Amino acid sequence: MAELDYPLPAFHFVVRFDRAGSGVDASFQEVGGIAPEMETEAYREGGENRYVHQLPKGTKSGRLTLKRGIASDASKLVVWCKEVLEWGLARRIEPQALQVVLLDAAGLPVRSWAFDDAWPVKWSVDGFKSNKNEVALESIELVYGASRREL
Repeated sequence: MAELDYPLPAFHFVVRFDRAGSGVDASFQEVGGIAPEMETEAYREGGENRYVHQLPKGTKSGRLTLKRGIASDASKLVVWCKEVLEWGLARRIEPQALQVVLLDAAGLPVRSWAFDDAWPVKWSVDGFKSNKNEVALESIELVYGASRREL
């Protein structure tokens, strides 16, 4: 593991998929939604009027959002999104494990998060604007079964 300099920069990262691998197909401009949260249930205890107990129910996770320039139809990730979102439930959804790794200036991992059983639930394209010279972006939102911070 690389020597840690704080604060860590957020612009050097890599996303790895089980079947898609890393490289150009898994290059993203932005990753968001790494936010596990403990759900609670309010419980009022009889006779205790000063406060309400908060009891743990379980961990929930949001949606992992990946943004990048619009990829070609040859992309393994595009093929996977098309199979899940365009075929509906006519085909079996094939979940994948993925990993998000934050890198230091030398390209060494300093933090990483693993996500199990991820699959796409939304695939959108940012709006097109004739008065801007920007890259056309697509966003892929994934749900997942479990997550953990590895480093």
